[in-house]
Amino acid sequence: MKGGTTALVVGATSDIGRAVARRLARDGCALQLAGRHGGDLAAEVQDMRPRTAGAVTAHRCDVLDADGGASLLDELDPLPDVAVCVVGLTGDQTAAQRDGAVAERIMRTNYVGPALLMAALAERFEQRGRGVLVGVSSVAGERGRASNYVYGSAKAGFTALLSGLRNRLAGSGVHVVTVKPGYVRTRMTDGMDLPPRLTAEPDEVARAVVRAIRRRRDVVYVRRIWRVIMLAVRALPEWLFKRTRL
Repeated sequence: MKGGTTALVVGATSDIGRAVARRLARDGCALQLAGRHGGDLAAEVQDMRPRTAGAVTAHRCDVLDADGGASLLDELDPLPDVAVCVVGLTGDQTAAQRDGAVAERIMRTNYVGPALLMAALAERFEQRGRGVLVGVSSVAGERGRASNYVYGSAKAGFTALLSGLRNRLAGSGVHVVTVKPGYVRTRMTDGMDLPPRLTAEPDEVARAVVRAIRRRRDVVYVRRIWRVIMLAVRALPEWLFKRTRL
């Protein structure tokens, strides 16, 4: 990316969001950092300002709001050239099975809110005739598995939404990128026993995001091995898949 680019990062106080913002700052981008917690955002702004030649601003955005946080767009000046949504919540599958409110929060955080926000951004980018939208989804959305199907179903919806936007906006000057990280070592996965070969660091995800923006990629697996793994998972016939404990 070139200097003068303005990038919006939604979920900027998360481990991945912070890493993405730092990567964009290295390219000299002006940063619009969005998230729920004002104090955390203020700290991020102070941290990012010395890292980029561009301006750095903080903006409240909660994807659990009725509009998915899309009211944020009315205060952005300028409208960003690039928007990256890294919002997510793994949640507790067992709790979600037993409590509809827990399940709803997982679904709204991973799909409903981000979908509404990305759709609103898509409308404005399309009207302008250019821009890049990046959504961080998950390999969990490729097939429903007993261990995380509430989270996976929400990410499946988000992946489909991004695919539909990409198809609709082809030729409009607006490009849509879907990033599928697999396991990532963050505060959200702290305490989980993650396989090293399949687990990325936040900066690894950030590098993949920035590379995808530069190269106009469509769908990106942060670690290539996940593409092979999920190909095999999707290929299992249902009678055999039901016997697995994935």
